[in-house]
Amino acid sequence: MPEEGVLAIKPANMTYEEAAAIPLAGNTALFFIRDLGKIHAGQKILIHGASGAIGTYAIQLAKYYGAEVTGVCSGMNAEMVKSLGANKVIDYTVEDFTKSDETYDVIFDVVGKVTFSRCKSSLKQKGIYLENMLELWDMLQMMWTSIVGGKKIKGGVSKESVENLNFFSALFESGKLKPVIDRSYPLEQTAEAFRYVEQGHKKGNVVITVKHNKKN
Repeated sequence: MPEEGVLAIKPANMTYEEAAAIPLAGNTALFFIRDLGKIHAGQKILIHGASGAIGTYAIQLAKYYGAEVTGVCSGMNAEMVKSLGANKVIDYTVEDFTKSDETYDVIFDVVGKVTFSRCKSSLKQKGIYLENMLELWDMLQMMWTSIVGGKKIKGGVSKESVENLNFFSALFESGKLKPVIDRSYPLEQTAEAFRYVEQGHKKGNVVITVKHNKKN
């Protein structure tokens, strides 16, 4: 890590596991919620994939910026999503939010399970569809909607910064951000951790822990 690299001091009340769980997923959520979506007070946002690593941060960040949050996840994760600040939870195994009359200022598809065309009727006139997993067709639509139409599709790649890490530290210390850790695995069980993640049912983050030799 170079001296000018992306480093920040870990808050004293933050565990190493919590510190490891924030930068990647948290920074991605911040990029979509703050930088692309420009979420602000009074807006309504739907987060599809609300119980995953990025989704759990997206809920908390959207609430921090004053939005009314609807989370889409499985019923078994509904209470956890509510505990993070979601005003409403939709169980995707029971209800299809795209068939509802409810409309949103922003729809954030974290997991790439829906499409802009399918969500278009659920967006307000100047609504924004945020796509975390852009494919070629999504990129073509993104360029087209940037020129015409009131409803936009946006996506991109986040970049880490010291400012963002310090922002997360401040939120954590003030009690406004809580990393959700489903499971922790020791380093020697990394393959098992990947197998668990690939099942697609984890809640929040899965962390690999490394023992510290305090004698050295």
